Amino acid sequence: MEEQGAGIRVEAMSAEYAEQAKGWAERLGLPLQDESAGFAVQIGADGLQIQQLGPQAPGPVRVDFVEGQAAHRRQFGGGNGQMIAKAVGIAQGIRPQVLDATAGLGKDAFVLASLGCQITLIERQPLIAALLEDGLARARADEEVGPIVGRMRLLAGNAIERMRAWEGEAPQVIYLDPMFPHRDKSALVKKEMRVFRPLVGDDLDAPALLEAALALASHRVVVKRPRKAPIIDGPKPSHSLEGKSSRYDIYPKKALKA
Repeated sequence: MEEQGAGIRVEAMSAEYAEQAKGWAERLGLPLQDESAGFAVQIGADGLQIQQLGPQAPGPVRVDFVEGQAAHRRQFGGGNGQMIAKAVGIAQGIRPQVLDATAGLGKDAFVLASLGCQITLIERQPLIAALLEDGLARARADEEVGPIVGRMRLLAGNAIERMRAWEGEAPQVIYLDPMFPHRDKSALVKKEMRVFRPLVGDDLDAPALLEAALALASHRVVVKRPRKAPIIDGPKPSHSLEGKSSRYDIYPKKALKA
């Protein structure tokens, strides 16, 4: 028996969003009608969201940099003492330019931007990139968060291809958080993961991603992994920072200076 879920439709949450829904359907190449769809891209008062359909489905996934988890982490997240800040090399007088080549919902990129880094985000899955684009647009209108997302630039497309064809100044730090092939059921608890996995799959090209990042970054590459996961095939990291559930493998090229 096949799982419900290959099909994706676009729908307006109310009649006033019908035109926007039509526009997104055209952009994403998705139908407005599909009764067998396992997912819906929904447009409403809260912007764009992806809703898995069916009786056991979790709630919708959207990008929100203004309220909820992002706001809490911005206010109480630990500032420069956060492990991600140490991993990318944030220190007194040092705010590296960062390329987040596996942007996802932009949570880590937003943390780094809130600490003062200029961030370029690459997201290859068109639906996730659409959520990010929508979330960034809404955040720009917010007085407090607007200046933070002003430091975030989104590029859609394949990160490996974009890094190989990069033009202009190279990013000082490249940050990678590839989707890891989980076997552990507890890893599926997170709503985002339950929705994403059928849409995105695992990053089986992680070694090529690391290779392209090491070729491009001027100062260091940082790879976020589940704490007990193996390192990505390829060169070994010089050291790692380990937290409760994840770790950061660090591949330095040269020192960051103030």
